[in-house]
Amino acid sequence: MRLTTLLLASLLLSVLFLNPASADPLQLHLRSRQETAPQSGRYHAVTRIEQWDARQTAIVVCDMWDDHTCPNAAKRVAQMAPRMNDVLKAARAQGVLIIHCPSGTMKFYENHPGRKLAQSAPRVETARPLIGWCYLDKDREPPLPIDDSDACDCERTWKKGDPYPWSREIATLEIMDGDAITDSAEAYYLMRHRGITNVIVMGVHTNMCVLGRPFGIRQLIYQGLNVALMRDMTDTMYNPAQAPFVSHFAGTDLVIAHIERYWCPTLTSTDFLATPEFRFPDDKRLPDESTASGTAPM
Repeated sequence: MRLTTLLLASLLLSVLFLNPASADPLQLHLRSRQETAPQSGRYHAVTRIEQWDARQTAIVVCDMWDDHTCPNAAKRVAQMAPRMNDVLKAARAQGVLIIHCPSGTMKFYENHPGRKLAQSAPRVETARPLIGWCYLDKDREPPLPIDDSDACDCERTWKKGDPYPWSREIATLEIMDGDAITDSAEAYYLMRHRGITNVIVMGVHTNMCVLGRPFGIRQLIYQGLNVALMRDMTDTMYNPAQAPFVSHFAGTDLVIAHIERYWCPTLTSTDFLATPEFRFPDDKRLPDESTASGTAPM
């Protein structure tokens, strides 16, 4: 009798340990921008703490390719990737679904279990069509606060018309059993199939693919999902030689503030890792030179 009781207790503990339902909720510090007074045109940053059920949460990794047409963009992806991989490990352990979305590289992954997982998700009805690219919505947001018409902040060797230099997601990011791989509306179909209501978006680039892809912020919000951007796990395509003539990293902060004002809140990787948030090595600004007021310094 005692042996049977011990075996049952052991089995129960095993189930509780393995079952994501037993995991603690995600505790997230979500920052958004609120107008200081109606029609004042002045905004301040407001942070609230929310708890999200990990079983109902996905992380979308946007276009973290192994190379890029802009050498500096590729360098920053490589710098950010180790920290991002640590975030994915921590989130995965808590039961979060990881969806890798390296656009245009599905041939590389055609036989990968993660690719087949995404393809297996049944098609579902959408609130509005999920399209290949969702452009700036003039009814919801003003123009972006940076001029990204010449977006590379270094000399390119790639020329328009050449094949794109990327072939896969950067190898630093581990794709584990249970992760999905897609670059299309399949991401949303899988989320719906899994009962996902919350999405954290990370990757590049904040002013382009992070906003516009079928798995990007605009389209996920149009589908009614609860979305947040991980602001220290992203980068922009911005050249400081273009308006508003601030540093590359200040330009990123301006785009983040735009997203916080018009689209969704942001958080940092510190909600998953007990270490300071990520900063690019070339970002030499002092800690107080941030965008707490919605403006960015040189």
